Amino acid sequence: MKLRQMTAALALAACWPGMAAAQAQPAAAAPARLNVDMQYFTLPNGLRVVLAKDTIAPTVTVGVYYGIGFRVEPRNRTGFAHLFEHLMFQGSANAPKGVMIDTIGANGGILNGSTRFDFTNYFEVVPSSALDRILWLEADRMARPVINEEVLKNQQGVVGNEVKVNVLNQPYSTWPWIDLPMLANENWHNAHNFYGDLTEIEAATVADAKTFFDSYYRPSNAVLVVAGDIDYAATRATVERLFGPIASKPRLAQPDISEPRQTQEKFRSRVDKLAPRPGYAAAYKVPPRGTPEWYAMGLIDQMLVQGEDSRLYAELVQNRGLTGSINGGINALLGDMFDYNGPMLWSFSFQHDPKTTHQAITAAVNGVVEGLRTTPVSQAELDRARTKLRSQLYSSVDGLGRIGLINLLAVYALFDDDPTKVNQIEAGFAQVTPALIQKVAQEYLRPTNRSIYVIEPGAAQPATAAAQPKGAQ
Repeated sequence: MKLRQMTAALALAACWPGMAAAQAQPAAAAPARLNVDMQYFTLPNGLRVVLAKDTIAPTVTVGVYYGIGFRVEPRNRTGFAHLFEHLMFQGSANAPKGVMIDTIGANGGILNGSTRFDFTNYFEVVPSSALDRILWLEADRMARPVINEEVLKNQQGVVGNEVKVNVLNQPYSTWPWIDLPMLANENWHNAHNFYGDLTEIEAATVADAKTFFDSYYRPSNAVLVVAGDIDYAATRATVERLFGPIASKPRLAQPDISEPRQTQEKFRSRVDKLAPRPGYAAAYKVPPRGTPEWYAMGLIDQMLVQGEDSRLYAELVQNRGLTGSINGGINALLGDMFDYNGPMLWSFSFQHDPKTTHQAITAAVNGVVEGLRTTPVSQAELDRARTKLRSQLYSSVDGLGRIGLINLLAVYALFDDDPTKVNQIEAGFAQVTPALIQKVAQEYLRPTNRSIYVIEPGAAQPATAAAQPKGAQ
């Protein structure tokens, strides 16, 4: 599946209602509204299962998430996690290629999959009457996917063509979604071209694919989520019957994916002969996921780039007219602020007026960011940030097919072994104070924690860099 198209379907944020009282301590919190009814259990083979009942519509959403993403794919096989995602759509032992797609289509459903930094997922939305059939198809795919020379060669061609059409022959190409992580990070696991080098994609063998499957596509490294119009007892019995017999092994030890504290601003530029306008992108490393500082960074994101009332939008779009829009967020390039499990970036990017230099833009950005670092935000601005997050949360959780909901449940089960943390999201944002916002801004929005990548339109020339990540290729 196309990587860049997956982010919109699963984009998600979290929030808390606005509060009026301006004070240094956390404002008195109203009861959190998000209260997902769920059951969570683990099968003897290690498969974690989340069931969430919601009878508002006679449909169900099934998601299978495997704890393997770009970061830990083999060093000499960049793009392999994405390639293997494609292989999993090529049929299984008892359901040849096309059976799953035809079955879901015949029931008026949808299906898709994606590869992210720390997981690969597959999901289906179907009428509740088709649930048992879909669970059977997913169990057969988990246990016995078809992996042979014919399938591999076919999908190597598909993925190779995808890279050529969607990346190499497009304006801006890998900017900023691949370029920024490669520039900002030092560790190879976070800094390699995760869409894949064509020569490495083409060099993959059936043995590579089978080893990858045996290593990462095991029940102990997976989460199954079923959300919608279900009966808890009946669904659990079906899951145990279909998935319980699948053999498994313990999860593999994860490599070290940590990043050192950045102490020097990084800069890179390149000329793109297909780009119609200059591009400016900046990234800052963020606090560890789930910490109070991380929640504060989520609200800082709202204050700086989310919506027309954000500070950078007001300065760069409304006041200076340098661009028409700004895209950004935590893990904005391939997901959201919840669905990753390692080092991550807060970034923003835009195409801009060709008469304005990147130095002038950086100066304007500095003026906005330094305001947040030097002056505490008002309680009113903090409340607005929470309100925007709240709107985004419920828009996603209540959105088409419950895809946003299953994404949240799956990642909290996969990364934290506790999907009930979904119901604690709002409380985390409620505890953020103006003082914490300023503290986080001072540490994480410093220029020495920043990486800037600019695109200049024109004839192709070699890239230039003031500092380059050790793992970038």
